[in-house]
Amino acid sequence: MSNQVNEFNAYRSKMNEKLLADNNKIIKRIFNLDTNAYSEGALDVKTKELLGLVASAVLRCDDCVKYHLEHARNAGSSKEEIMETLGIATLVGGTIVVPHLRRAYEYWEALEHES
Repeated sequence: MSNQVNEFNAYRSKMNEKLLADNNKIIKRIFNLDTNAYSEGALDVKTKELLGLVASAVLRCDDCVKYHLEHARNAGSSKEEIMETLGIATLVGGTIVVPHLRRAYEYWEALEHES
């Protein structure tokens, strides 16, 4: 796994463990809701991850973009599907999304290098 991907996942895991260990009912319920929202349903997991990627890019959350890129890749998304999804995100979000588009592309490349 690339250093960039490792660092992101290690930090995310460490901090999620700390947050959940604090035993805050609201935070635990939000985490659970998030997990369940991206489970297989009327929409398949890949579609849901691509939707999450659009929303994350438009909201300009780089951590969220990385998370959904990785999960979309694990769900079988191709580079072409990712780029089309990011194109929609940039269209919807406007040019302010372009810096996040750059970082998303860089992170996708890191994910590709790990295979």
